Amino acid sequence: MHDVIRIKHILGILERLNNGEVIIGDGGMSHALEKRCYVKIGVWTPECVVEHPEAVRQLHSEFLRAGADVIQAFTFAMQDKPLVSAGYSYKWDEISRAGSILAKEVSDKGEFALSSGSLCETGSLFIKGLATKEEIKQRFRDQVKIFVDTGMDLLIAEYISHVQEAEWMVEVMKESGKPVAVTMAISREGDRHGVLPGECAVRLVRAGADIIGVNYRFDPERSLDTIALMQEAIQREGLKTHWMVQPLGYWCPDAGPSGITSIPECSLALDPRVLTRIEAHKFARKAYNMGVRYIGGCCGFEPYHIRALAEELANERGRFPPGSDKSCLWGKALVHHTEPQIARRANREYWENLVPATVFLLFMFPDSPFLVLVIAIWLSSQSTETNILRPRVERKIDLYVGVAYNVKNILMNLIKCKISYLVMEFVDIFIENL
Repeated sequence: MHDVIRIKHILGILERLNNGEVIIGDGGMSHALEKRCYVKIGVWTPECVVEHPEAVRQLHSEFLRAGADVIQAFTFAMQDKPLVSAGYSYKWDEISRAGSILAKEVSDKGEFALSSGSLCETGSLFIKGLATKEEIKQRFRDQVKIFVDTGMDLLIAEYISHVQEAEWMVEVMKESGKPVAVTMAISREGDRHGVLPGECAVRLVRAGADIIGVNYRFDPERSLDTIALMQEAIQREGLKTHWMVQPLGYWCPDAGPSGITSIPECSLALDPRVLTRIEAHKFARKAYNMGVRYIGGCCGFEPYHIRALAEELANERGRFPPGSDKSCLWGKALVHHTEPQIARRANREYWENLVPATVFLLFMFPDSPFLVLVIAIWLSSQSTETNILRPRVERKIDLYVGVAYNVKNILMNLIKCKISYLVMEFVDIFIENL
């Protein structure tokens, strides 16, 4: 068994994917480190790799312990302009090198882990035409050189809103000889120029990307919807590729085409939208069933989410993550709880059927036009100035008016859960009064 593990470990990302292995990615560095007070919200620049390397090292290590097979260097938004506007004197190359060294250091400690350099779009340089194609490609080339020099095992281009810029990134990354992955920050509506997901996928594969998919901007459901459209186009064109998904760890079914940035809570009040670990389990299973073999997370995905992905697919991967030694998988450890109503929850069925509480009922019933209309009637009497639900409901009305979709199942599940809860409470009271 030891020899098998060693062989798996020394294989590169493409060999492992070609062998059918499921790769677990890491989670979101920017939001996790902001919550830990090491990243400034808004600018999201990763200067903490220089200022607080111990914090970055610790988070990388937590993702590794949670089961991540790839540790991505924290090199998001690496240009001098964001650093200067945020008031920092650090240079992009200094931070890129420091971030890469930290990722390599941590990944080397993992039996199965690889390290990855991470490139992002150039923003206004591309969008506003402030730099030529060759100037932009040279910026990518300079950063790729740092990743190669520091020994990164693969290169990932992520958070890209325009497929044309993604193609330029692929051209540069292929020069390195490293495996190339590209994840676009798009929904089923396509990129910012209106290029649909299917065409984006075909263009990326033809440009030479080894792994393609989506990340950021949208929640797991909408991200997988986009992946499905990309898969259809790749199959239709007779092409082949490996699939990757690293969505938000926040639910935003009400978001517009720009994703998370279009919702009122971005970025200071996203907490109520965070996925539960149970939802992370379900996401991993759905992605796997769709043929996605590189499954991770972006902003909002914490180590416990990544552990849920790794545990859900433990049978397919042939191993549990190191962090499972402290896991309460499907609530099994709750059987030891002193309160009977908690102890009875020590089973998978309870947690899989649970409808978790949220701030807005709209998130519990994203596909229910009936509820949307009920809320719309209630909203008509509310103040427009203070009503942050109004734009969400208006979008839902556009989508679902006149369509009664899945209401019966939702209501039946709620009734079943409520009856079960009342029965358990009655039994507890009865026992206490014996």
